Amino acid sequence: MAAKDLIHDAVKNTLVKDGWTITHDPYPIRYKGLTVSADLGAERTIAAERAGEKIVVEIKSFITPSLIQDFEEALGQYNLYFALLQKTQSEHVLYLALSEGAYRRIIKREALQAVIEMFQIKLLVVNTIEEEIVIWTS
Repeated sequence: MAAKDLIHDAVKNTLVKDGWTITHDPYPIRYKGLTVSADLGAERTIAAERAGEKIVVEIKSFITPSLIQDFEEALGQYNLYFALLQKTQSEHVLYLALSEGAYRRIIKREALQAVIEMFQIKLLVVNTIEEEIVIWTS
């Protein structure tokens, strides 16, 4: 089992504070004999009469000296999990969770912003100290 990212607990606590129920930690994605694990699965009931929202969250700390290497790894995992969720016709929406500091480092790089837009990566940006959502893209 892979080690949890440094901000794993902060992201998890943030989601719980925002009204989400953590359903999986980690969240297994299975397709044709392959099993991979995203960091979290969560759901939230919207209203008693309607189905709830379901998400899968891949958490990345972006702590190595190379922002680009961390971004490449996050992008690869995100795209793999996205493709497998599509193949399994999952009703879960995939998000990449990162700290506010990591997000600021990434958005300073126009090329990385362009890649996020091109691949339509859904972001969950968390203030890991206050355990609050800063940005939630859809």
